[in-house]
Amino acid sequence: MEYIKIGNVKIKKTACLAPMAGMADTAYRLMAKKYGAAMVCSEMVSCKGLCYTDKKSAALLTVTEAERPMAVQLFGSEPEFFSKAAQIAQRYDPDIIDINCGCPVPKVVNTGAGSALLKNPDVIGGLVKAVKSVTDIPVTVKIRTGWDENSINAVETAKIIQDSGADAIAVHGRTKKQMYSGKADWEIISRVKQTVGIPVIANGDVSDPVSCKRMYDETGCDLVMIGRGSYGRPWIFEEVSHYLETGELLPEKKLSERLDILTEHIMLAVKLKGEFTAMREARTHAVWYIKGIQNAAHYRSMCGRLSTLEDFFRLKEEILTIN
Repeated sequence: MEYIKIGNVKIKKTACLAPMAGMADTAYRLMAKKYGAAMVCSEMVSCKGLCYTDKKSAALLTVTEAERPMAVQLFGSEPEFFSKAAQIAQRYDPDIIDINCGCPVPKVVNTGAGSALLKNPDVIGGLVKAVKSVTDIPVTVKIRTGWDENSINAVETAKIIQDSGADAIAVHGRTKKQMYSGKADWEIISRVKQTVGIPVIANGDVSDPVSCKRMYDETGCDLVMIGRGSYGRPWIFEEVSHYLETGELLPEKKLSERLDILTEHIMLAVKLKGEFTAMREARTHAVWYIKGIQNAAHYRSMCGRLSTLEDFFRLKEEILTIN
């Protein structure tokens, strides 16, 4: 097994879990880690929220030993808030602090944060310096290729990020304008890797072990990051590790296995958040886990009405009886 190092953090060179707001909570991350995710990252946390003692923001920073190595991701646009937020984040003992410069969601971009920062890479450099000045924890930055097709500036931005002291950079191969549509541009990721000397984490259109291997081969990246490819499939990390080590593909999970893993995921979420909240969030996860099965449209409708564990076990029994 190969490893890379980000600062003093040793990480398996397989695949890590992308930070995903509203999706990759503690339960999701623990499931990914169980199946071999090389690293996980918190949902994004507002710097201002932390600085104004927002309890919801602080709760997102919790790091459990089972999740290590784990990064916490901060978003915002002002250096003074980033430096204070980084100091607060340190109390939770993360392995890495990540700066979000890639989120394309309007409510984030409209505040000047996330992908909006790609319009002024020097500001990103200032954020890196602000965080590095208050912590010895490794600092990484996640970006996109640019704001739109007419302003592709990932290489220029990566240079500034490196020169400002960051320990690694993650590149999603899409522009802000693309959101999550179209095809990711792996060639830009390759150019970033050729330009900087710090580790480069590649993200975009990796949905299985074969595309993960191809990402490594085509970009020369140091680590692959998987986001949407893990929806309803936390075992993708196990598949990737096995394929990279042996060149062999693991057999597809049987439906009964998938539902058992979903059960474990939901039970873990209930333990962490309580049944009321966990079951409402489980509606989305359940749809992904059952994707592609017979009568999926009918079961998706049932997933959308999940409110209790009893509802879920009734759904599971019906799926296994008919499929």
